[in-house]
Amino acid sequence: MNSTPATAGAQSSAEALNRDCFCRTLNLARLREQLEGEPSLKGMMANITQTRPNLFSSTVVFISQQVQQQITATIAAIERVAALPGFQAQALFRADASAQHDFGPLGACMGYDFHLSANGPQLIEINTNAGGLLLNVALARAQEACCDELDWAFTSSTRRDTLKNTIFDMFAAEWQKQRGATPWRSVVIVDEAPPDQYLAPEFELFRQLFSQHGVHAAIADPSELSWQSGKLMHQGLPVDMVYNRLTDFYLIEPNHLALRQAHAANAVVLTPHPRAHALLADKRNLIALSQSELLLAWGASAADRKILSTSVPSTRLVTPERADELWAQRRQLFFKPVAGYGAKAAYRGDKLTRRVWAEILGSDFVAQALVPPSGRMTLVDGVQTDLKFDIRAYSYGGQVQLLAARMYAGQTTNFRTQGGGFAPVIVVPSTALAPESC
Repeated sequence: MNSTPATAGAQSSAEALNRDCFCRTLNLARLREQLEGEPSLKGMMANITQTRPNLFSSTVVFISQQVQQQITATIAAIERVAALPGFQAQALFRADASAQHDFGPLGACMGYDFHLSANGPQLIEINTNAGGLLLNVALARAQEACCDELDWAFTSSTRRDTLKNTIFDMFAAEWQKQRGATPWRSVVIVDEAPPDQYLAPEFELFRQLFSQHGVHAAIADPSELSWQSGKLMHQGLPVDMVYNRLTDFYLIEPNHLALRQAHAANAVVLTPHPRAHALLADKRNLIALSQSELLLAWGASAADRKILSTSVPSTRLVTPERADELWAQRRQLFFKPVAGYGAKAAYRGDKLTRRVWAEILGSDFVAQALVPPSGRMTLVDGVQTDLKFDIRAYSYGGQVQLLAARMYAGQTTNFRTQGGGFAPVIVVPSTALAPESC
């Protein structure tokens, strides 16, 4: 993709700001106000500071308008391609029976993760239960200009102020797609041992959001759900909707049987659901999305094939027949389990040992062309530190709601890096110039 002088200038300005701007933009008092929006949430900020000290970065990440536009176009193209009958047939053929149910909902809180390269943003993975959306809404509203030269980056908060309503409307749309005009009364946010989850504070923010709109909301471990007389029950009350944060994407584990039964019986609105995972987040879909000729055979448009050929790195299935070839090329590859999440059991090829390689060959993995993450210079205890970052696009129905960055050190995102964590994304307009000093 060729850049015009304007877009090339914006890109270079974004890169310069990521390299040279060391200012702290996070206002901690304002973040506390955003997180503790009702009395029941009082103390959340102190809890995060004590137990999750690297959840939020103190600075921002800059990208160009060209990068933003390419991310937006890529996501829209992927979801159009995923709706093609040929694509759906191959994705659902290999999926569990729970993915065959189509009750209407699209799947709330999609997440598309990108690394930035010289050729623009490159899709690394797709997530159907992407965490951090409401945390990043609060974080975005807690920023302030670090210097006069960057006043333009923090002037408009209108969209951030309406985003929480947009997020609630997303869940309301999921309800209407399955239940129509039937009143929506309750929702349960479900994950394994919710208080122990690293993003547990976000569950409380979602509970608050639903409650503010008149929907009874609770947070529960799946063991607290029961399937009784054709209804999914929690604490003696029927459940209308489940906001699903489980990483057992097909609800196969015994502890998830009640939820699986309720979903199969169309007795609960489940979002995100197994079908969304099969069609989008299973990493074998990256293989198809990176093969233009296959997409052409399924009827993908020339425009969609062009954007995907630019934005989706080549991906192959790891098989014993390809073992020698992939091992020889491993330094240019990244290996991921097809049903993985949160970078668990994912490996850079240049870090592989023979023992790990044998484990990969005995499991279900894909090999994706390696796209190293970009860098963000920041100050950690007064020391200039070069951290890595990726860009997460939160979306619904192919439309981007919010861009956020995750800053880290090491092989993958980890929320364990001092100075790292979630960071707001600032889009640099084509007319903006990087300050000489910041």
